[in-house]
Amino acid sequence: MTCCEGWTSCNGFTLLVLLLLGITLNAIPLVVNLVDEGQFLQNPISCFEWWFPGIIGAGLMVIPATTMSLAARKRACCNNRIGMLLSSLLNVITVIGAVYCMLVSLRALSEGPLICNSQVNSTSSCEFSFNNLSNIHPESFNLQWFFRESCMAPAEVTDPTLSGTRASDGGRYSLNFSSKENKHRTIHFSVFLGLLLVGILELMCGLSQMAIGLLGCLCGVTKRRSRIV
Repeated sequence: MTCCEGWTSCNGFTLLVLLLLGITLNAIPLVVNLVDEGQFLQNPISCFEWWFPGIIGAGLMVIPATTMSLAARKRACCNNRIGMLLSSLLNVITVIGAVYCMLVSLRALSEGPLICNSQVNSTSSCEFSFNNLSNIHPESFNLQWFFRESCMAPAEVTDPTLSGTRASDGGRYSLNFSSKENKHRTIHFSVFLGLLLVGILELMCGLSQMAIGLLGCLCGVTKRRSRIV
C-alpha cells in the first residue's frame, strides 16, 4: 500500500469514529429531555441540537468520504487515479459538513442553554437561517453563562431547584446535577464543545484527504501486487 492509500485508509477509520461520536453527542440533549421530561419535541436544553450539527453536519455528510476512504483498506476503489480523485472530491462534502458543525457549535456555546436566557428572548435565535448561523459575535463569546455562579438574574429564579446550588468560592460554577440549571449548563457545554472538537478534527481530515487525493491522482498509485501465500 502506498503512502497515499495508507493515509486515505487512516482517514477513513478516523472519520468513521468521528461521525459516530458526532451523532452520539447530538443525540444526548434529546435523550436527556425525553428521559427527564417525557417529551421529545418540547422544552429542549437548547434549540441548537435541533439544527443537527452532529447528525447532519458531522454525521451524514461525512458518510460518502468515509465509505470511499475505507475502501482503500482493501486496495479497491482507491487503487487508481480516478479513485483517489473521487476520494478528494467527496471530502469537499466532509469539509462543508464539518464547517457547519463548527458554526452551530460556536453559536450554541455563545448563546448558552435556553435556561440561561430570558423568557422573552429564549427562542428568538432558534429559527434556523443562514443569517442566524453566521451571526456570531466574537466579543460575546466569553462563556460567562457557564462560569458564573448563576446564568440567571435573581428575578428570573422561580424554581427552588435552580437556586439550590451555588458556588461559595467567588462565584465559580459548581458541578452539581441536583440543580436543573447546572445540569442543563453542563450538558449544553459538554455537548457543543465536543461537537466543536469533532468538527475541527473532521475539517483537518477532510482537507488532508483532499490534498492527498489530488497527489495520488497526479502521481498515481501502485498496482495491486499478487499475494504471497
